[in-house]
Amino acid sequence: MIRMNKNRYYGHPDMIAYLQRLGQKAKSAGLPTMLVGDIAMPGGGRFLTGHASHQMGLDADIWLRMGTMTDSEALNSDGKGLLVVNRQTQRVDENVWNNNHATLIKLAAQDPKVTRIFVNPAIKLKLCHTAGDDRAWLHKIRPWFGHDSHFHVRIACPKDAAYCEDQAPVPAGDGCGDELYSWFEPAKPSSGSSKPKVTPPEPFLCQQVLSSPNSSEWLE
Repeated sequence: MIRMNKNRYYGHPDMIAYLQRLGQKAKSAGLPTMLVGDIAMPGGGRFLTGHASHQMGLDADIWLRMGTMTDSEALNSDGKGLLVVNRQTQRVDENVWNNNHATLIKLAAQDPKVTRIFVNPAIKLKLCHTAGDDRAWLHKIRPWFGHDSHFHVRIACPKDAAYCEDQAPVPAGDGCGDELYSWFEPAKPSSGSSKPKVTPPEPFLCQQVLSSPNSSEWLE
């Protein structure tokens, strides 16, 4: 675990078990040490900064930087990530990207618990070009803004979680066609009439958790 100072290293047992499995698979594949970033806060709910998801303990960020860190680096890892995308060209930086990155993302996606993995569109494009014949896992790799120094894993709702609702399944196919290339088209000009975003209230069950006597110890 890294970014320990953020207190965002709590997750559902299914997520913790998944990360342990992935860590073992990465080790067996000869990869450097896997670095896990944000998962969730102790009581769940919204972070003050940095994420709109990660509220249920079913999401985790895995860094594209690999290898061991000192204790002080792991405690406060801000600014120590590895940027693998050239933001000017919108392509992976070939001087930084290597096969270890592709292998780790593939191992992460192949677990049946995983429903989707968010990466920068440039990373998805690179994976589409280099995946070879084994492409069954690529449909889980979804392009999204940012995500150029880490990837975001989301797992399925636990079987015993009655109030958890899975997202709609990802579209069929490997996701390497027009949908992906649309991310590289010039942005459409803004109409200037966008409405301000309104944050919805927490679900009732979340409010109960966050209003419990010990909740002040959990919140950022």
